[in-house]
Amino acid sequence: MLALKQEQLFDEIDILPIDLKTKIVDKILASITPVNTSIDALWIKEVYKRKNDIETNSVSLIDGDEVFQKIAKRLNS
Repeated sequence: MLALKQEQLFDEIDILPIDLKTKIVDKILASITPVNTSIDALWIKEVYKRKNDIETNSVSLIDGDEVFQKIAKRLNS
């Protein structure tokens, strides 16, 4: 009986618009791993620091393809 209800739920989810599906996913993920505002605040601080570093040329940016090539070389050696 429970399996039938789950299948009905999955069928209903399949026909929902993508924006509603993403809201459902967000809600489910939040229930699994509750939001930790102190960690979020640290990430936001880090994002602004990195943004500032880029804008002030304090860091050298490396093309993503170059990074992945270096990783591949390390893994294959």
